[in-house]
Amino acid sequence: MAARLVKRQASVSLREESTRIAVVADTHSRPHPATADHLAALAPEAILHAGDIGELSVLDDLARVAPVLAVRGNIDTRAPSLPDALTIDLVTGRGALRILMIHIAVHGPRLRAEVARLARAEKASLVVCGHSHVPFIGQHAGLTVFNPGSIGPRRFSLPIVFGTIDIAPTGVRLTHIDCETGTPWTPPAWTA
Repeated sequence: MAARLVKRQASVSLREESTRIAVVADTHSRPHPATADHLAALAPEAILHAGDIGELSVLDDLARVAPVLAVRGNIDTRAPSLPDALTIDLVTGRGALRILMIHIAVHGPRLRAEVARLARAEKASLVVCGHSHVPFIGQHAGLTVFNPGSIGPRRFSLPIVFGTIDIAPTGVRLTHIDCETGTPWTPPAWTA
């Protein structure tokens, strides 16, 4: 018998036409110690947590900065009240951005077929996910995919980063922020 996907919906009314949402994932009970200060400096309207929270006190700590919306990750066995998938409407005076947040959404750079179907059914244009610890912004199956990376313990040589969603009258901008420096992060250039 297949496991049932627990879904919920949420709406965040944003105060202004230009606003910022922070996105974190994969804290594994131990977010980088500078993360809270960097988040507070950015003053987001809300924080999205894309799963693998670990100890739920992590959510309480993040909520000191801004309201938190979270989904359950594969390690979050003590979080039965959290949904597996969350559809979020970020509402401004000019309209809404609909997000599907789910912990495991991609296989490499591609959306899993069932996640793409769910995002389309929910009429989402942005899929926010975690799990891989790999910061990623891309397009697949007509959807934008955003993995903020991990703010938890370093895995291999991956960066410790979180994401921001900036909404302005000119559009939506996705960015990664380095937890150690608080500055924007981009992947290093690849050379052969």
